[in-house]
Amino acid sequence: MALAWAVPAQALDWRFEPALDASATFTDNAGNTASNKDEAMILRVAPGFTLRSEKSPRVEAGMHYGLSGVKRFGDEQSDDLFHTLNASGKAELVEDFLFVEGNARVSQELIDLLGSQADATTSSSNRATVGTYSLSPYVMKRLGTFANASARYTASGAIFENNVASTQRVNSFAAGLASGTRFADFTWALDYSIRDARNRNNIDTRFERAGLTLGHTLTRKFRVFGTVGEEWNDYPAPPGTDIDGPFYSMGVGWSPSRRTSIEASAGERSYGRSYGLTARHRTRTTNWNLSYADDVSDMAQFLQASGTVYNYLCVGADGSLSLIENWPYAFPPATSGCIAFGGTPGLLFDLRSGVFVARTLRGSVGWTLGKVTHTLGYSDSRRDYVASGIEDRTRVLGLTTTYRMSRQTTANAGLTLTRTQVSPTPLSPVARDDDLFSLSLGVSHRFAEDLSGALTFRHTQRDSNVATADYDENSLTASVSLRF
Repeated sequence: MALAWAVPAQALDWRFEPALDASATFTDNAGNTASNKDEAMILRVAPGFTLRSEKSPRVEAGMHYGLSGVKRFGDEQSDDLFHTLNASGKAELVEDFLFVEGNARVSQELIDLLGSQADATTSSSNRATVGTYSLSPYVMKRLGTFANASARYTASGAIFENNVASTQRVNSFAAGLASGTRFADFTWALDYSIRDARNRNNIDTRFERAGLTLGHTLTRKFRVFGTVGEEWNDYPAPPGTDIDGPFYSMGVGWSPSRRTSIEASAGERSYGRSYGLTARHRTRTTNWNLSYADDVSDMAQFLQASGTVYNYLCVGADGSLSLIENWPYAFPPATSGCIAFGGTPGLLFDLRSGVFVARTLRGSVGWTLGKVTHTLGYSDSRRDYVASGIEDRTRVLGLTTTYRMSRQTTANAGLTLTRTQVSPTPLSPVARDDDLFSLSLGVSHRFAEDLSGALTFRHTQRDSNVATADYDENSLTASVSLRF
């Protein structure tokens, strides 16, 4: 066993890339207030590094870390120091049997959807540092042509600055048995999962379920499937609320080509009707993605699946073209030969403890026309909190355009429309309905192979049904980035 663990490490190369970013921002409304606007000059210095694995078929890992120091000059002078981290990795420890996956993330998230929407650099008054982590060893075993078995344990959690939400420690176990290659047209799968969450200063929760899925391939391009099962849950809910019991779903899958696939399902859960949708389509110049999902969730689980993911087209050493989807980092998968090709936008949400039913629709399309690349994204995220009855819904429509003026210079523009609706809460007895408009214009230039800079103008305006929540802001940011 020791040899099996040592082989991946011996064959693994690491690429370490230190960096230094700096920026200066002038804003005419740092606090995002309707009156008494405060102008500010904000300086930021952020050393960091990127680390990624290379040349190993059994290990894939990468991380980006940054430490940002911020100094604000203006009517209210302040300073901040905060960390950012995005790391993920997976490794094959024993060939075709034992694997491990892990991820960790540190970011500054919104405390309240109804407060200032400024990023942490401009103002940290409505931001809290949040850390999430997950470590998951699992085994997979092929039982001849009859079935494939798997079992996975996951230790995960979420940590919140200043206790703005309940810190969570989660232990999960999942096991499954799915039909093997012997079953060509008729497929089946058995699965079981249990998730225990320990919540600081809040009631602990448990989610447990077991299900059976049957599928039948009608043609090479079309199949049908259905799932039945039982849920046993334990979490706070008003008296008489169904939180567990039987569930079912039925669905269809259609794959007319290697570039197009659609899978849709509908069923019933304890909270009512449940739907699922995954659709993808790719052409030589466009990439389309659409998804919908609903489930019972909490902050630790929601944070793991709410971030932005990216798609890249990369040219291999042999000249072959490959599409890498759902890449979790803002930097490309390779140091050269990759161009952005759309992605799935992250969700806008705030930090609120409790169990909720999450319903999430996401869609994006990216297309390239010569030197111009467009990305259009839409998300619709709704959370219905079971115990408190609070509901929030955020819809975001965004369009970004990038124009390559030359090999060294790129112009970009972005337009984002956000609608936020929040039901009355103990701290805000009036239901809120806010519209946020954001426009950005910028230009970036590569001065040398390791030195680049950018100049960006941004205008933000919020219109609310509560007059004191209206505001507008203009900002101008000059930034420079040095890679070593």
